Amino acid sequence: MRPDWFDSLVRRATEADGQPPFSDQALIDLDAGDRQLIAVDDIAVAIHSDHEFELVVDPDARRRGHGKRLTEQVLAETEKPRRAWAHGDHPASHALAQQFGFDAVRTLLQLRAGVGERAGVDDDVRAFRPGTDDEAWLALNAKAFAEHPEQGKLTQDDLDARKAEPWFDADDFLLLWDGAELTGFAWLKVPPGAEVGEFYAVGVDPALQGQGIGARLMDAGFARLSARGIRTASLYVEGDNSPALKLYGRYGFGQHTIDVQYERVL
Repeated sequence: MRPDWFDSLVRRATEADGQPPFSDQALIDLDAGDRQLIAVDDIAVAIHSDHEFELVVDPDARRRGHGKRLTEQVLAETEKPRRAWAHGDHPASHALAQQFGFDAVRTLLQLRAGVGERAGVDDDVRAFRPGTDDEAWLALNAKAFAEHPEQGKLTQDDLDARKAEPWFDADDFLLLWDGAELTGFAWLKVPPGAEVGEFYAVGVDPALQGQGIGARLMDAGFARLSARGIRTASLYVEGDNSPALKLYGRYGFGQHTIDVQYERVL
């Protein structure tokens, strides 16, 4: 259960750092009881599983050793948390990782691009139908992200949890069909009052790669964001995914922030 001060701390950190300190999956797992919370007073908090953790320190209380104390507590209270995410490429994260023997093993880039005035209709793209399209989407998502350590493992429970989030809008969940076959999707995330709309996940059937499906999905996503009055788009991509980076570059996406995953060899 989240303490009363948790959401306020996350909000302050997000405003200071330009991005949330915890992933959506970490928060969903916390609410489901699959991850645990460890706090130092009400100024530093970590969310952890048996193998991974993420932490944040209140912006007004940084550089006072709270991150070190919290990391020590996480490592002492859990069995073998081998991995840690640092959302944002902050020098303090590098220093903390080095101090505890963690090495950077993965980078996740947040890219941003202007939306501008976009128009266009693709008759094969329609909105996700909750309860009807779940099975088809889960199957395609598993195929499209078979090598992805988080996205490809999403279950019906994970999908249901996201559908219950205040930002979820089925009209922002765009599916591309070829007759009765689901060939790709562009899932957008626009939190209430947000000025930035995120391409939350874009997936294409691996058997249909190279047929322009990704471009059609990006066009549909930009058109939807434009219709909603969003002027800046964001997305996350693996730092070593050259084909995706090339595609996104054609749409004007440039690097905004970096998330780093660290691993500790025991």
